[in-house]
Amino acid sequence: MGEQQHVKFPQEVIDEYAALGVDLRALFSAGHLGNRMGVQILEASAERVVGTMPVEGNTQPYGLLHGGASAVLAETLGSVGSMLHGGSSKIAVGVDLNCTHHRGARSGLVTGVATPVHRGRSTATYEIVISDEEGRRVCTARLTCLLRDLDGTTAASAVQA
Repeated sequence: MGEQQHVKFPQEVIDEYAALGVDLRALFSAGHLGNRMGVQILEASAERVVGTMPVEGNTQPYGLLHGGASAVLAETLGSVGSMLHGGSSKIAVGVDLNCTHHRGARSGLVTGVATPVHRGRSTATYEIVISDEEGRRVCTARLTCLLRDLDGTTAASAVQA
C-alpha cells in the first residue's frame, strides 16, 4: 500500500534527480504517514500532481472520510508540486493549509488534483481539489509552501539525512 511505482514524472525532472543519484519516486512519495493512509501518487509535475487515497481506514466515528485525512492528501500533493517547482536546490516547507469540506465520503477512493495558484522564488501555493469516485467535490484545499535554499546541499540529500 502506498507504493509509488507508477508515478509519471516529466523526463527533465527524472534526468535532474538521476544525475544526483536520487531515486525520484522515493523522494517524492507520500512519506510514512501517507503510506499508512494508503496515499498513492499517480502523476507528478510542477503543473499538476494527482493522487488517490482510500476512504476505508481513514474515517471518523460517523463512518465518513476524516477531514484530517483529506488534509494529509492535500498537503502531500501540494508539497510534491512545490518541491518539483523549487527543484533540487530547494526544499518546500508547508506554512499554511486551508481545507473546506463540501460533502462526506463513506467508501471507495478519493482523488486529489493539485494545481498551482502561485509559483514564485520563495513560495508556492497550490489548490487541491479532492473528489469522490462519482466526480463530486469532497474537499477544496489550498497549501502554501515556503521554498528554502539548502546552502550548498540538495533537496534530495536533505531528505535522505
